[in-house]
Order: sequence, then structure tokens, then C-alpha cells
Amino acid sequence: MNTFGYRFKLTTFGESHGHAVGGVIDGCPPKVLVDFDFIRQELKRRRPGQSELTTPRFETDEVTFLSGIYDGMTTGAPIGFIIKNENQQSDDYDDMKDIYRPSHADYTYDVKYGHRDPRGGGRSSARETVSRCVAGAIAKLCLKNKGINIQAYTSQIGKIRLEGSYKAYNLSITETNAVRCPDDEKAAAMESLIKDVKAAGDSVGGVITCVISGLAAGYGDPVFMKLHAMLGAAMLSIPAAKGFDYGDGFDAPLYKGSEHNDLFYNDNGTINTRSNYSGGIQGGISNGQDVYFRVAFKAPATLIREQQTVNKKGQNISINPKGRHDPCVIPRAIPVVEAMTAISLLDTILYRLY
Repeated sequence: MNTFGYRFKLTTFGESHGHAVGGVIDGCPPKVLVDFDFIRQELKRRRPGQSELTTPRFETDEVTFLSGIYDGMTTGAPIGFIIKNENQQSDDYDDMKDIYRPSHADYTYDVKYGHRDPRGGGRSSARETVSRCVAGAIAKLCLKNKGINIQAYTSQIGKIRLEGSYKAYNLSITETNAVRCPDDEKAAAMESLIKDVKAAGDSVGGVITCVISGLAAGYGDPVFMKLHAMLGAAMLSIPAAKGFDYGDGFDAPLYKGSEHNDLFYNDNGTINTRSNYSGGIQGGISNGQDVYFRVAFKAPATLIREQQTVNKKGQNISINPKGRHDPCVIPRAIPVVEAMTAISLLDTILYRLY
């Protein structure tokens, strides 16, 4: 399945070391003013080689739109686009053709398809997510017209984490450091940790928190298209994502119902809640409060150090991979989380309207 969405649909194509990656967006509303500079900036946030914390692979990630946009506005027709791969080093993977790298998709792809592209993981590579950022940028432009804002940030790297609610931090400073954390002191410690594991040929995981503000009540559809279910499906489709929770999530069992209920009150004619343990979603439908959730990402599986594995013949061997890899996916995954959030929200809104 290479298509995500019901009304606002994205189909992606391409491999990490192929000629290009790209996609087709179907269902985008017409007459949306396309801000090409904004789209470039969104791709730049995800682009490899942006800091010493990321893979040194350098890609300009310039998108070429092939259809669906005329005179600077969407037409309502399918929006086709491509991003050329410019900096492949496919020779780095020549000795991996018959080897199953630990915790990669090599083995499972081989079992399912009987054939795979070993260059950089092929279709399973996070290179595919650049197409999501294009669609996400266009979805953000649509949501902006409705006053909806999406802001993700780094809340944990390894054992270094931010404490307390997102409301305790100035999220507007998220983009002021390479790790994209809204706490300067914790950001410095996180950056130091990533550099240390990179120098050791190792990797580290983390958590991204995302906040949606400005979403009105009434979006999301019971029973199987609940808003949190749609967001969870979107987040868990991102490479290296291992967990999703919203609101208090896995902390919810710590409280009694009397401590955890979000009490309603009349706020000058508007129904409001005195707390937001629910994360802005009740019964699978938005209630008008901020929607917030977390996504846990594992440490990247490629290590620049010796590991034990097997080859296609089932022989036990050791490998010491080459190539260019992220020691931590979190900084570059933040725009992907925002993109998939925007795609999911716009899809949910359009589904309700039609």
C-alpha cells in the first residue's frame, strides 16, 4: 500500500538510490494559493546534510511540480511531483546484496517479495518521506486558511527528556537549535549525546511531541476513523516509529477517574474544559482543545561498527557497514511528523465536509 488517505490522498513512489522519488496528491481543494518558498523551507527542514547531527549525504531536495497547479494555485486536479536523487553512493551497498542487516527490512522484504533493492534500503528507506513533506506542506497551506497550526518538537533523546507539559515551553524557539528542542539547556545536552554516539559508531532514539492548535470541535468519525486512530496510523507509518500515545497516554492509568476527568464549564457562552488530559479528543472526535501526542522513535539500525548477522544462505557472518547514516532520526523526523499530521487532519476535515 503506497497510498495514504481517503479524501486527501498521497501516493508516493521511488527508492533511496533510484533516479528520483515523488508522489501524486489527489483530492486537494482547488484555488489554494501555493507558497513555493514555504514548501522549499519545509523540505529544507527534512533535508539530509543540514547539520553535523545528521547524515552527510547532501541532497538539494528541489521539487518539480508536474500537474495540478496553474498560475500559482491548485486546480483541484491531481498534483504530480518529483524530487531527483542527486547524491547517491550506491557502491557502498555492493557487499550488502546477500546480507540481512540487523533490524532492517532486508529479510522481511526478501521473504515477502523474493527480490529487493539493497541500495540504502530501497523503498524502505526514510528517503521516501521527502514526498510526505511536499504533500504535508500543501496540506498545511490548506489548514492555515482554517486557523489550524501544527508544531512538533524534540521532547526526548535517549534518557534526556523535557519534563512537564508542552505549555511550559516556548515552542516558537524550536527551530533555533539543530536538535529542535525548545529548551536551550536540554538541547545542548541532547546535541552532545548525539555527537558522542555518532563518534562511537552507534545511534540513539528519542521522542517527538506534536501539538495541534486551532482545531474546532467535531472532527473525527467513530468507530474506526477516530481522530486519534487516524493520527496513530499516520505516525506509525513513518520509518523507525515504535510507539504513539495522545493526551496522557500511558500515564493515564496512574490517575483515578476523579483526578483525570476533564470537567466542562461555561466560559462566557463557550463550552470549555478545565483540564486537557484527553489530549483534545473524546470519543474519537476533537473537542476544541489542543490536540497533543507523542511519537517514539528507535535508534537507527545502521551502526558504523561490527555486528553479527546472517546472509541469504543462512550462514553466520559479521558485517561492518559503510555508507552515510543518521546517528539519530529525531531532528529530521520532526517535519515528517508535522507533514503526516497535516495530511491526516486535512483528510479528516474533507471527509466530514463531503
